[in-house]
Amino acid sequence: MGMELKAWTYEEMPEFDEEVPGATWLDTTGDEVGVLYLNDVEYECVDGISRVLQILVPTSRNAKAPKPGRPASRAYPCVVYVQGSAWMTQHVYANLPCVARLAAMGYVVAIVQYRESSLAAFPAPVQDARNAIRFMRAHAEEYGIDPSRMAVMGDSSGGHTAVYAGIMHDDDAPANLFPGVSGEVSCIVNYYGSTDLTFDDSNPSTPNHNLPDSPEGMEMGGVNLREDAAARELLTVRCNIDEATQIVPVINFHGTKDRTVNTRCSVELHRHLVQTGHDSQLYLLRGADHGGPEFWTPEVLGIVDGFLKEHLG
Repeated sequence: MGMELKAWTYEEMPEFDEEVPGATWLDTTGDEVGVLYLNDVEYECVDGISRVLQILVPTSRNAKAPKPGRPASRAYPCVVYVQGSAWMTQHVYANLPCVARLAAMGYVVAIVQYRESSLAAFPAPVQDARNAIRFMRAHAEEYGIDPSRMAVMGDSSGGHTAVYAGIMHDDDAPANLFPGVSGEVSCIVNYYGSTDLTFDDSNPSTPNHNLPDSPEGMEMGGVNLREDAAARELLTVRCNIDEATQIVPVINFHGTKDRTVNTRCSVELHRHLVQTGHDSQLYLLRGADHGGPEFWTPEVLGIVDGFLKEHLG
């Protein structure tokens, strides 16, 4: 006899339990985690320039993901992730499969599209990152976020942006598009950030390093950073950190054969943070280049997860 046809609730739905010769039965708990992808969610529009987020939300049978008219049923910590691009146009979809691994560990992750250097000079990407943090905090219930448990993370120029977002406390500035909503976070994850422009070989494979048409020169508005020491130091994160700087704990990861951003960038940032009394960790990946699967292994993600859990609670 067949079942009644109706809108069954999960609790009401009778479970199939007939004996089936040759079938193998596998137990489930309802806590197995999948990831819901919400694409191109606008978080700001500045001077007619729309910027969007790629939002990844953990979901399971016991923790329903959000959908129109229904908020998520569980509040997760949130990681706002800044995709690197040498401050130029980002390929915000390219790293989705790797970032989704972090979301599957129990984090709502929002990948930030910032204003590229051809549209707006520094500190535009940092302002955008902080507005993305505010957007996610303001929409915490909608996306299943605990607004008190937020981190910022980024790679390459996005790592630079993420660390800078931790020291640019601009909640009272006009750049804040969400008055009354904080852009602060509890910790920072820096993946091989382009955080230091003071070395002659800061970018080993960039012959025009620090010239006006270099990525860093363009980020400062077409400035010759070889001649403008003040602009070069403004873009260098550690030059803007001292003992009085308010900055949350930072964890840094960098490959030892990085051809794009010198490993010393993360080394010197870590040393400076420690010397000025701030909380910093440094992990150097032997043989790793500028990014790649080495940074998304279970071992590395386990370290990131432990760091996030320590500081997000």
